[in-house]
Amino acid sequence: MENNDSAVSRFEAATNVELREVQKMLQANRLEEAEAAIDKVAAGQPADPEILYTSAVIKRLLKKQDAALLALDQLHDGWPEHSRGYQEKGLIWMARRDSGRTVAAFEEAVALDPALISSWKALCGLYQLDGNHRGFLEAKKRYDHLRSLQPGLLAISTLVNEKRFEIAESRCRQFLQQHPDNVEAMRLLAKIGSEVGIFDDAERLLEKVLALSPNFEMARFDYVVVLQKRQKFFQAFEEALALMTAAPDDYNYRRLYANTCVDVGRNEEAINLYHDVLTVDPENPQMLLMCGHAAKTAGLVDDAIGYYQRSYLARPDFGDAFWSLANLKTYKLSLEERQIAEENEASAKTSLEDRIHLNFALGKAYEDCDEIELSFKHYERGNQLQLGKTSYTAQQVADEFDAQIDACSVSFFEDRQGWGHPAADPIFIVGLPRAGSTLLEQILASHSHVDGTRELPNILQLVAELGGRRRLGERARYPEVLSDLSRGRVDALGKRYLEETRSHRANAPYFTDKMPNNFRHIGLIKLILPNARIIDARRKPIACCWSAYKQLFAAGQAYTYGIEEIARYYRDYLRLMDHWEKVFPGQILRIYYEEVVEDIEPQVKRIIEFCELDMEPGCLEFYKTKRSVSTPSSEQVRQPIYRQGIDDWKKFETHLQPLKAYLGV
Repeated sequence: MENNDSAVSRFEAATNVELREVQKMLQANRLEEAEAAIDKVAAGQPADPEILYTSAVIKRLLKKQDAALLALDQLHDGWPEHSRGYQEKGLIWMARRDSGRTVAAFEEAVALDPALISSWKALCGLYQLDGNHRGFLEAKKRYDHLRSLQPGLLAISTLVNEKRFEIAESRCRQFLQQHPDNVEAMRLLAKIGSEVGIFDDAERLLEKVLALSPNFEMARFDYVVVLQKRQKFFQAFEEALALMTAAPDDYNYRRLYANTCVDVGRNEEAINLYHDVLTVDPENPQMLLMCGHAAKTAGLVDDAIGYYQRSYLARPDFGDAFWSLANLKTYKLSLEERQIAEENEASAKTSLEDRIHLNFALGKAYEDCDEIELSFKHYERGNQLQLGKTSYTAQQVADEFDAQIDACSVSFFEDRQGWGHPAADPIFIVGLPRAGSTLLEQILASHSHVDGTRELPNILQLVAELGGRRRLGERARYPEVLSDLSRGRVDALGKRYLEETRSHRANAPYFTDKMPNNFRHIGLIKLILPNARIIDARRKPIACCWSAYKQLFAAGQAYTYGIEEIARYYRDYLRLMDHWEKVFPGQILRIYYEEVVEDIEPQVKRIIEFCELDMEPGCLEFYKTKRSVSTPSSEQVRQPIYRQGIDDWKKFETHLQPLKAYLGV
């Protein structure tokens, strides 16, 4: 007897063949025959997006509009981001002369897939009829661009927008073999790289595109986005400014420029720009969310709350708006807000991304009102959904840590004494997230001789560069490659780090770099910057792990979305930090968050003495320091020290027995 998996595979293969036959009938305009065939396929197959979509197309062409809409509603219940389904709805509402629903459907279609040329063409006419001049110009620009593409590129663009990256990359590379200088194909390949996290390749491709075609605005837009992802914020700001200067009335360019203003600390300018955009589209939920983020970063908490509330009122299933409120840490969702969030989390029409955000928001909301069972249920569900999106494996991380221990031995550094740039400017604050690193940074940034920066990506970028490009499953060259570096190359890497981080600094002799994950690369740091100071922000195991488990991170930290995963990572972190302390005795200062909270002054003195600075009163009154803080702890470090939160995990203790077992505590 065959197993279930092989039976399902055979059934799916048979269904695909049948669906292709239906599509051939449709192309030959054999509509009645196609309808009978698709109904037969649908009867023997659970809900499938392509079957539902094809059925809707056939029924629309047969003028069975109600049946077509029913199929499309079923489609979007299960696949709310199916762009071509919205395009079909637009065509049906257009036939019914319902202009409001027609425009809404086509706008949703192009928001999900900007390569839907038929939707852009329809919007050109609809915007003209409505007198929407700004909308018409945007739609016409998009339509003209898509119409100008060589055959094949439109299909590749749709594959990219549908996140079918493997097929899209293969076809894109095949196309480039025939047309090696086609800038749109290179842009699409860069977009694939950006989507799958290969940002360095995406950046280089887009630089080549812009060298060949300096006025290619879409490529420059994508270039800014990639620079932001690589945290090259000042370069992104300059590129976005150039883009907006070239087309000052373009809605999207103004929004992009405003985003880069937030990244470089120009929060007031960003909010003013967002307001300009909101005069055109006053209830744009994403724009209101961005206003909230800018206000939060600048410390304008009441303004941030107002923007976030307007954002979810404009779109009640907008999970990020609810999570942003909860993530202020000092705000408690009201009963009405919890009800709205619960209703949308339970709705089949809510997207996966919104559902994840809503669960984390509800977890925090119910924790705030001591409804622990409900709180844990939502935290657990949010984490399960988020972990399901990743390909994280704990063993791979353990292997990477082993490689660090093997490559960065005591003898390795004994053989390289005197190597690296001698500057003592950087103070690295490392550790796990939610372990108090933002508090330590705020304390140091309150000293007149220290510039507080942010989580700088520069060390991680060096790691990626040293690791080199590799095929799937192939090991990176880093950290083993460190043994191949010459003294000159090591010195140059230290100098490069200092030069590339200069834009984040003011005029103080020292500066902080609080990228937590730099703990994995202390060997590289001490090789290229032997006099850099390193502070290990540490928190007791269960409190640290639970606090991270409750947090939905903007990017990375995939290990925090599973109880076993986070416990294993914490143990591996301890193992690696033990190694670094043996290799660099006395050169890493360990600071426990709990000890800072219990008695702040002696711990602050330890930090200041370790950095060879004189004590200043401002370091104890860190909460008075005015600076932009973008991490989840931004509001907490703007208040005096308090014990609340240290033992939060105890409320959930009955649910955390597996975590305690994995941690061995």
